[in-house]
Amino acid sequence: MQLTKIPATVVTGFLGSGKTTLLASILRQVTGKRIAVIVNEFGEQDIDSSLLRGCAVGCEEDGGNARPLGGEDSGIYELANGCICCTVEEEFLPVMKMLVARRDDIDHILIETSGLALPKPLVQAFNWPEVRQHCTVDAIITVVDGPAVAAGRYASDVDKVEAQRRADDSLDHDPSLRELLDDQLSAADLVLVSKTDLLVPADKARVEAMIQARVPESVKTLFIDQTLATETAQLEALMGIGAASEEGIERIANHHDRHHAEGVHHDHAHDHFDSCVIRLGDVDGEILADRLQHLLKTQEIYRAKGFAAIPGKPMRRVVQAVGERLDGYYDRLWGQDEPRHTQLVIIGKSLDSEALHQALASAEIATTA
Repeated sequence: MQLTKIPATVVTGFLGSGKTTLLASILRQVTGKRIAVIVNEFGEQDIDSSLLRGCAVGCEEDGGNARPLGGEDSGIYELANGCICCTVEEEFLPVMKMLVARRDDIDHILIETSGLALPKPLVQAFNWPEVRQHCTVDAIITVVDGPAVAAGRYASDVDKVEAQRRADDSLDHDPSLRELLDDQLSAADLVLVSKTDLLVPADKARVEAMIQARVPESVKTLFIDQTLATETAQLEALMGIGAASEEGIERIANHHDRHHAEGVHHDHAHDHFDSCVIRLGDVDGEILADRLQHLLKTQEIYRAKGFAAIPGKPMRRVVQAVGERLDGYYDRLWGQDEPRHTQLVIIGKSLDSEALHQALASAEIATTA
């Protein structure tokens, strides 16, 4: 029987900051814990949940690192709407109630918010009686893109987003990325600065000064790089902070609250994004990367994420792009009965899904019967 509250770690940060990579690393490396995962990402079809499900290469269901909650349940819970602050009661609370009902099977909850969601409304939900009795927020971790912040962009390649915000009169009260980052930092119990291998000392000092000006002295800032993915002790430490964040969440003031208090139009930036899903068969990895790189430079694409089937490779290749930066890696073996296919979710503005599909379809490799 579960005698103590289930700790929940909330991971927030902009698109491309490294949230999913962090969660996948925890699920690979942290052993002996039964972990439930809630993902809340904007897009027609959630790719993050698929990446998280496949995080433990060669892990059997009855052992390994992050064990599923039982049966065919993967422990991954998907919230369809990218704005968690608008769907706390409709989507998040029902999921939490399901987890509370299964509390004897759960050791920890990981929650990944969407890139433009704020943690405060979510954490406030932990004070609802039916949740507070059984769960607590172990910590709010805000992941910051180090190179983007050092360059004053706050997120990777957002010039187009900001230009559209300024050009659209209906977005007068839509928070800027600086305000959104302020609000994400204001709630943080820990700040992780990612991609620090791309920072020179002067950049690192600039990022650190920006964060210190926005968080209390008690909030630590850790600079991380890709090596964190293999540091089991450090990853385990991220899940034992014990901040009980819900107890002080009402004292945190942010830009979002002020907009509501002033009665202004409540409009979220991601409501103005378009998204489409591109599905292909086996593809030539180099051609796919070349075509996608061209689209990133010529189209208003803010985010591309998914996986590719490469002929001759027994593992699935993850593809991720933010701005004009494109990354890829192999995450897991294809299942014995799993159909091999390529799937990308593309988020941007004024997307022509047919044209995008046609451009990427040139990477597809015809299969013979």
